[in-house]
Amino acid sequence: MGSNPHTPPLPVPTTPAGQEGLAALLARPDRAVIALDFDGTLADIVPDPEQARAHPGAVEALAALAPEVASIAVITGRPAGVAVRYGGFAGVAGLDHLVVLGHYGAERWDAVSGTVRAPAPHPGVAAVRAELPGVLDRFDSWRGTWIEEKGQALAVHTRRAADPQAAFEALRGPLGELAARHGLIVEPGRLVLELRPAGMDKGVALTEYVRETGAESVLYAGDDLGDLAAYAAVEKLRTEGPDGTPGLLVCSGTEVPELAERADLSLPGPGAVVELLQSLASQLGANSS
Repeated sequence: MGSNPHTPPLPVPTTPAGQEGLAALLARPDRAVIALDFDGTLADIVPDPEQARAHPGAVEALAALAPEVASIAVITGRPAGVAVRYGGFAGVAGLDHLVVLGHYGAERWDAVSGTVRAPAPHPGVAAVRAELPGVLDRFDSWRGTWIEEKGQALAVHTRRAADPQAAFEALRGPLGELAARHGLIVEPGRLVLELRPAGMDKGVALTEYVRETGAESVLYAGDDLGDLAAYAAVEKLRTEGPDGTPGLLVCSGTEVPELAERADLSLPGPGAVVELLQSLASQLGANSS
């Protein structure tokens, strides 16, 4: 049985390491982990993050691909429950092999139980929550910024400011000082600064999950600065042990050059990521028939 003629062909990674990673995934999909960021990768970036939803076709592609691989993990800075809701992942047939690692891995939702496991919030988050509006209100030039409540973290968005990039740069210092006073760090993204506890990032979450599942290959797709830690984790996994763990690094979009320059495969955005997932599901389904 051949692959679906309506499915785009698999794109070819531009690096030898990426080609090796894709080959390993195709050879032993039952030992492969597919890990993906949410915003900007599975969902389009929108002015209001509360309006973000999985790109059309994303859930169907994941449901087709999940039975063919060891696991699919969505690794996001959002709370796990929010990502599940905005992604539409709950109760979908075929998604038994899906987990959502929220707050950079501090929270975990899995499709089998349908529940979120989360630690108690860091006390510094409550202190920052109380002080943050006052910090922003001191500066008229920063009007238009707004605070996103994330439970285990807080994010300040500058996308609606008169000069979004200038507001972003001006806020980095004051927010860094505020975070440090309360034992938090600032994670920069695309016109967003997130204040959150240290010690957990997408690289830590991905490495722990790959080891937990015993994966023999990994694909990671992301779009923003917070995904650099996951890229570094895949690069390290490639070199560990006698043979390493082959990996494929996918970049969604070109807005973050630091990510695009390290990718094995660059795609124009979430629509192309969905096509990649569809192509993988089609080829693996054909191979297993």
